[in-house]
Amino acid sequence: MQRLLLLLFACFFSLTGLHAQSAPPDVVVEQVVAVLGNEIVLMSDLEKQLAYIKQQQQGQLPPDARCQVLNSILMEKLLIHQAKLDSIEVSDEEVRAQLDARIERILGMMGNDQSQFVAYYGQTPAEMKDFMYDDMKSQILAERMRQKILENATITPSEVIDFFNQIPKDSIPYFNAEVEYSELVYKPQVSQEAKDAAYLKISNIRKQLTEQKADFEALAKKYSDDPGSAAHGGDLGWQKRGTFVPEFEAVAYNLEENEISPVVETQFGYHILQLIGRRGNLIRVRHILVKPVFSEDDYARARHFLDSLRQQIVAGKITFEEAVKKYGDKDQPSYANGGRVTNPYTGSTRFEVADLDFNIYFALDSLQPGQISPPVEFLSDAGEKYYRLLQLNARTQPHRASLETDYARIQQAALNAKKSKTIAEWVEAKKPTVFVHIKPEYLQQCPILRTWTEPPTDNQ
Repeated sequence: MQRLLLLLFACFFSLTGLHAQSAPPDVVVEQVVAVLGNEIVLMSDLEKQLAYIKQQQQGQLPPDARCQVLNSILMEKLLIHQAKLDSIEVSDEEVRAQLDARIERILGMMGNDQSQFVAYYGQTPAEMKDFMYDDMKSQILAERMRQKILENATITPSEVIDFFNQIPKDSIPYFNAEVEYSELVYKPQVSQEAKDAAYLKISNIRKQLTEQKADFEALAKKYSDDPGSAAHGGDLGWQKRGTFVPEFEAVAYNLEENEISPVVETQFGYHILQLIGRRGNLIRVRHILVKPVFSEDDYARARHFLDSLRQQIVAGKITFEEAVKKYGDKDQPSYANGGRVTNPYTGSTRFEVADLDFNIYFALDSLQPGQISPPVEFLSDAGEKYYRLLQLNARTQPHRASLETDYARIQQAALNAKKSKTIAEWVEAKKPTVFVHIKPEYLQQCPILRTWTEPPTDNQ
């Protein structure tokens, strides 16, 4: 958890001047390393980024890492400098919204415990937002300037072909076997008898509370089916509006302090809530959850339904995408994409076979493109038993990249290369137009930095 918080915060401000509040006496963290226009680069900027890169790589940095990082910082400062000259506007609302989102994400990982935030970072969330305001505004300015430079950066098919043909034959990347697939996730339906039994149980628990025959925390620990909060007496910690499902939240925000709610039904089951406290938009509630108990008959009905639906799709009576829209679980990320599953690590729809969940791997392994698996059982993030149909959309064997099989991937690589070249050319054109001073020892050690202060040559 501690490393995750450090990485999150480092990533949040990885291109800004997060200045240390304190440091050992022998470290001069506020020493100016370079000046570009009205922008300055502090030693703490440089050291922070070097530490972040080293942590990401989990190893020794290359010998010229310090030179490369300082060069990157100067490029970022040049973007900011030019954005200001071009009067690119960034509103206070935009900056505050970005800061709010990032700080709230960190707070969420801490259970919205502000005292833990203060103990960890040495400032309150509000103080941290003020402290980081200028850095966040600079980040947004740099990104706006980058977008302006690249607004006309497109790639043509002939450029894609040229890009690929320029790759040395022995450097063409080798891709492992990959698949593309779609899923129809189906949530089993619990019987009415089980729902009635759960409602009766939660009603009896509420009666004990309203008649003051038992303590809320004790009953939550004994009866609640929410394992995350039951151990804490049902306490969900401080949460902001929008955290809970609508039915739950509508009741929670209308409770008086210590008031016991009526029984609330959500997609998770039946709840009783009690408001512990309120701080503006933040509330702290505890709850007891009773889930209807699924029977083997419920699961058998789900499997039978999916078997029948599969036969309808195979027979051409309904398409897989239509079936997803009509019967699929709307809370799944794939639902909005007609069932097509996106790789969260790459943003594409391709998965290397070795990266697939083993149940998905075995379900897809015997399929040909276009075929659909029998129902596959799996556990949701909440630990509930769900089923899904899987359709194999495409399969590639291990191969070297080619325009025929990997055009989209090569096209993106070509576009990225063109964007990098466009930015680099823009930077080189702007260097002679702006005042730059870099500490002499860095110029001596880093040939890459000398182009910032040397006059352009005739061929530049």
